[in-house]
Amino acid sequence: MLEISSKTNLLEQKSYRYALQDVEEPNLYRDVYPYTEAPRIPFNHRRVPMGMPEDIWITDTSFRDGQQSVEPYTVKQIVDLYKLLARLGGPYGIIRQTEFFVYSQKDREAVEQCRDLGLKFPEITTWIRATKDDFKLVKDLGIRETGILVSCSDYHIFKKMKMTRKQCMDYYLSTVAEAFEAGVMPRCHLEDITRADFYGFVVPFVNELMKMSQDAKIPVRIRACDTMGYGVPYSEVAIPRSVPGIIYGLQHYSDVPSEMLEWHGHNDFYKAVANASTAWLYGASGVNCSMLGIGERTGNIPLEAMVFEYAALRGSLDGMDTTAITDIAEYFEHEMGYKIPPMTPFVGRSFNVTRAGIHADGLLKDEEIYNIFDTKKILNKSASVLLGKTSGLAGIAYWINENYSLSPSEAVDKRDPLVISMKEWIDKEYEDGRQTSLSVGEIEEKIEELSGNRFSRL
Repeated sequence: MLEISSKTNLLEQKSYRYALQDVEEPNLYRDVYPYTEAPRIPFNHRRVPMGMPEDIWITDTSFRDGQQSVEPYTVKQIVDLYKLLARLGGPYGIIRQTEFFVYSQKDREAVEQCRDLGLKFPEITTWIRATKDDFKLVKDLGIRETGILVSCSDYHIFKKMKMTRKQCMDYYLSTVAEAFEAGVMPRCHLEDITRADFYGFVVPFVNELMKMSQDAKIPVRIRACDTMGYGVPYSEVAIPRSVPGIIYGLQHYSDVPSEMLEWHGHNDFYKAVANASTAWLYGASGVNCSMLGIGERTGNIPLEAMVFEYAALRGSLDGMDTTAITDIAEYFEHEMGYKIPPMTPFVGRSFNVTRAGIHADGLLKDEEIYNIFDTKKILNKSASVLLGKTSGLAGIAYWINENYSLSPSEAVDKRDPLVISMKEWIDKEYEDGRQTSLSVGEIEEKIEELSGNRFSRL
C-alpha cells in the first residue's frame, strides 16, 4: 500500500507491521553482550535518514533518577533547584519538564511548593508505581502526565519479571488502560531498550500503545531508556545498540510523532551526551537529563551539557540563562555538600583553569587562545590559572590581574618586579620539596608582603 508521508511528503510504501514474537527462550544478544567480555558493537551498514524535529527540548529527572543516587533532597533544596531550572530554561521553556516522586508526604509537599511558584516551565510531571491508587493520586494532585516503567528487554521480562513476552505486554497494556481510565497521560519508560528485541517486542508493543492512545484520545509519550549506557551514535550500527536506528524505528514502524518521543541515557560508556544529541538529530524532540549528570551508577545525561548542545545545533540559546549553570553548581557544593570533580566541563572549579606557564602566557595575550568561549559572559566564571611550579611569569601576572579584577591601566605584566619576586618565591617553595598547589590565601598573603599592601584596597 502506498501513502504520502507526512514527514517527507513523498509517496512511500506503507511500513510493514511487526507482530509480537512470543519466544520460549530470552534473546540476550550474547554475541553482542557476552558479559564476561567487553560489549561489542555490530555493524550492518544500514543507514537511516537524519531528521531533526522542528522543536527540540530538554526534560529533567534530577528529582527522580538523580535523587535516587544521592542523599534525598529536602523540600527547600528541591524548590530552590526548581527555581534555578526555570531560570536556566528561560521564557520559552527549553527545559520543558521535570519529574517528581509522589510517594511520601515530603515528595508531595515539594510538588505543591513548586507549583505554588506559578512558573510555566518546567512543567511538573511524576513517576509512579503502575497501580490504580498511584494513578488516582496523580489525578488528585492535578498532574497532567506521569511516567510508568515498562521494561522491554528479555533480561527484564524473563529474568526479573518471570513472564513471557505476551504476558508482559498484556500486563503493561492493562496498566496503561488504568492510566487512561484515570484521565492521566502516561509516559512509558521503555527500560533497557538497547538490549531489547526491537522488532520482536518493542515495535509491536508500541504499536498497541499508539492504538490505545488513539482510542482513548489521550496521548502517550514514549521514553526510550538506554538504561545501561549501551547505545552508540554511529551510523550503520545494528539494532539494538543503534541510537539512530531506535529513534527512526519508533517513528517509522510505530508512528510515534517526534513530540511524543524522548531519549533517556546513562553514561556507562562515556556516550551519554553524544547519544542524546544523536536522538535529537534523528527525530526525538526530547532528551531527558539531570543536573550535573547525577544519576544511577555513572550518571545520566548532564543537563548543562545539553544546554550547550542545543545552542550548538540551533545556533542560539533561545533565551536560556546559562549563568544559572554556575549557580546550580555552587548550590550543590555549598548548600548540599556535593563534591563536583574539578575537571567537570562547565561546572568543575578547574574546567577553565590552566596550569601550564605557556598556556598562561597565551591567556595573558588573548584569553580566547586558551578558553573554550567567553566563560565570564556565558557562565559568569572567568578563566583563571592555577599557580604552581609550572606557572611561569605570565601565569603569575594573569592570576594577579584576574584575582584582583585589575583594570587595564592597573594590570601588571610579566616584567613587573612583583611578578618576578613572586616567581622566585614559588620556585623556592618547590625546590624545597613542595608537591601541592598554592592556595589562594597564601598567594594573597605573599603578594601583600612583597608589594607593601599594594592591593589591600581590593
